[in-house]
Amino acid sequence: MGTEAAEKAVITVDAVKVLDPRWLKPNSIETERILSVLDETIAKLELSSLIPRIIGSLDRFADLLGPEITTNLMEYQKLSNQMEQLLVTAEEEDTTKAGEQRGSLHLLEQHLKCCVRNILRLLLAIPSLCKALKYEVWAREPATEAFIKAFGEFRNFMLERLLTSPTEEEETVQLMEGISLRINRNTETITALQAELAAAIRTRDEEIQNKDNMIKDLKNSMEILDECCKNNILQVRWEGEKQQKEELRASQARCARLQQDIQQLEAQLNKLVLEHRASELALRKRKCRVETEILNWVQAYDTDMAEKQAEFEEVHAAYTKEKAELSLLMEKHAVLFQEYSQIEEERRINEEKKKQALEKLARMTLAATRIQAFWRGYLIRSTFKPKKKKKKGKGKGKGKGKKEKK
Repeated sequence: MGTEAAEKAVITVDAVKVLDPRWLKPNSIETERILSVLDETIAKLELSSLIPRIIGSLDRFADLLGPEITTNLMEYQKLSNQMEQLLVTAEEEDTTKAGEQRGSLHLLEQHLKCCVRNILRLLLAIPSLCKALKYEVWAREPATEAFIKAFGEFRNFMLERLLTSPTEEEETVQLMEGISLRINRNTETITALQAELAAAIRTRDEEIQNKDNMIKDLKNSMEILDECCKNNILQVRWEGEKQQKEELRASQARCARLQQDIQQLEAQLNKLVLEHRASELALRKRKCRVETEILNWVQAYDTDMAEKQAEFEEVHAAYTKEKAELSLLMEKHAVLFQEYSQIEEERRINEEKKKQALEKLARMTLAATRIQAFWRGYLIRSTFKPKKKKKKGKGKGKGKGKKEKK
């Protein structure tokens, strides 16, 4: 796919180079001469197309053109007028003088051509004047503009043909055949798509027709429904007015009953108001009495509270004093407790020392007792030891017997 795309791109670029005149350059003197002739012809055509415009504004361009060109332009105008008159008279008169008119017309045409050639020669001799006229006089006749454009295309075509070799021409022909083949394929595709589009349009038109029919049916049903609704509305309105009248009569009767009830209730209200005024007077008296008692209680309360406040202040002062004394006592207690703790610690240490001394004394006493007992036994053994040696000499048998007994 990538290779085909590259080949197509190369073919497209080559085709553009072959068909675009900007890529074509002259490669021989003959080609350059032909092109120069064609370019000069195009320039002369452009200038000759401007001559009628320049003559129309001759007063404006007189200083720019100079006397010689102006004289030639006036002569051209004169010859053009004569040719127009001659053509008009040729159409109006008989055919008997047609030969003479053709001869004079041919002679006038030759003079007109010579005049145009002189004008072009004088104008082309001054390139700056030509440029100025092209910029100043830019409007041309549509037919003249089309002819100049066609001649420019003919110049490009000639350049292309002159610069195209037989091989390139064959390639161009092949390229054009390929393009035409592609155009045919595209045309077939477009035809198929147009057929599909026409089928789709027909389908859409049918759907639209069906929808239109459905809309018409819906409109008819809506009209029928509207008529039914109007009839129902009229019936409901008539029933509503009838019900409204009945309810109005019932409401009037109910209002009359309610008015009677209101009069009875107003009489009861007046009676209750009188009764309640009497009870209100009694309650007001009771309220005044209760307020007097409350005021007395409040005054008594204020008196008691004043006495309690004085007593509280005395108690608070005594409490403050005792609290200060308590703080002093607590400080003293802390000091004494510290001293007591030190004394107790010293006692404990002394007791431990006494206990350790007693234990040491007991150990020493026990050791002394054991040492004394060991010493006594040693003294006793050392005392009886020589006697035993003497007895051994006398009789060993007894000694052995005693040892065995032991």
